[in-house]
Amino acid sequence: MTRILILQGHPDPAGGHLCHGLATAYADAARAAGHEVREVNAATLDFPLLRSQAEWEQGGLPPVLASAQESIGWCEHLVVFYPLWLGDMPALLKAFLEQVARPGFAFHQEGGNPLGKKGLTGRSARIVVTMGMPAFVYRWYFRAHSVKSLERNILGFVGFAPVRASLCGMAGKLKADAAAAWMERMRRLGAAAH
Repeated sequence: MTRILILQGHPDPAGGHLCHGLATAYADAARAAGHEVREVNAATLDFPLLRSQAEWEQGGLPPVLASAQESIGWCEHLVVFYPLWLGDMPALLKAFLEQVARPGFAFHQEGGNPLGKKGLTGRSARIVVTMGMPAFVYRWYFRAHSVKSLERNILGFVGFAPVRASLCGMAGKLKADAAAAWMERMRRLGAAAH
């Protein structure tokens, strides 16, 4: 069985959005299949923004994020859920990732290179993004730039591989059958830890 961490990146702590429903479907199916599942909801964590390189390199991890960072180290498979806002992940999720992906955890010094060794190898990831536009428009016209950035510049940079993506378009206008199909897709992925 697989150790799975579900990272909810929707910035609304009240929940009730499609991102939350998709994450619940994934988590429930993963647990039912016997996988170990932990969940982190970035919107419920009160942490400061990083404001300098020195703070990132030498400052301490805010205590409220210690458990979340430990869960990232614990997992074998990470699933990140977020809505597309202004063409990218919400600022709260980016701030969370900046805080937890610190030197000494997400990567280690090797020789004279402070970023030389990836610290989170041996883990896979899936990114699930909801958006108001059709997914094919985001993928082909906008080249899925924020998803590619998260895949390559954040997750891949620290060692996650492979990183796969599921893009749910027209999220605010999904008909009941399309929403049910997305829930079933998440259940299948959760059961398979994929």
